[in-house]
Amino acid sequence: MNPTADLADVSQALARSGTGVAPRRAPVDAPPKRSRRRGYLANVVFMTLAGGLVATMAIPAYAFAPSSTESNFGATASTELTRSGAQTVQVADHAATVSVARDGFTATTPEELAAAAAAVAAKAAEARRQEVAAQMTSYAASYSGPSVAEYLANPSHPSFDLASVYGVASQYQGVPYVYGGATPAGFDCSGLIMYVYAQFGISLPHSSTGQGAAGTRIALADAQPGDLVIMDGHDGFYAGNGNILHAPYEGAAVRVQPIWTSSYYIVRLGI
Repeated sequence: MNPTADLADVSQALARSGTGVAPRRAPVDAPPKRSRRRGYLANVVFMTLAGGLVATMAIPAYAFAPSSTESNFGATASTELTRSGAQTVQVADHAATVSVARDGFTATTPEELAAAAAAVAAKAAEARRQEVAAQMTSYAASYSGPSVAEYLANPSHPSFDLASVYGVASQYQGVPYVYGGATPAGFDCSGLIMYVYAQFGISLPHSSTGQGAAGTRIALADAQPGDLVIMDGHDGFYAGNGNILHAPYEGAAVRVQPIWTSSYYIVRLGI
């Protein structure tokens, strides 16, 4: 008996009688098991590649920059020497015996500088003395009126009062300032006061300090025109209302102007 043939006959008989069960078929759209495995592997590979690409793009730009201590073309010889610590410097044996000379260099000492400054000051003082002497010679030649000594010997105003003193002093407004001057050809500050008071028979030194010491200090509230305004190195006549009549400085003339400082005091003569 052939089993295979018998089984085929039985299957045909069942099929003809309609009482048998038809053989089971696999669904048409079901993929083979091998195809599913291949698709799974493809998905894994794709996700891995995508993740790597994202990670690469996320790396900061400075991660790709070369180190500041390295060259794109490799380390130089000096860099290699520095890294290896080879910093030895060879010095010739005779270097320790070399001496340092000034080679003719000279420097001015403080004493020499002081002497030079003193020489310049002395030269300027001498030039100033000669200038004043020439000025005084010209000044003396330009005036032929009474001198201070002549007025003291024979005062033109024997009656003394402050108003008269200020009236005489006012006549000399416009007279130029001359250093050491004590006549209407030219006045300095104390020369003006000396010349005016000499006309009233009052002798005063040719010095602002000496003139201040010759009188009596009074309060500013009691000051009258004709009193003296004494400053440090300067003086003049009090002109009332906070003003002074004086010979100010070279290049200017006798004038009245407001007192410009609070550092002064008032002196009255004849009391």
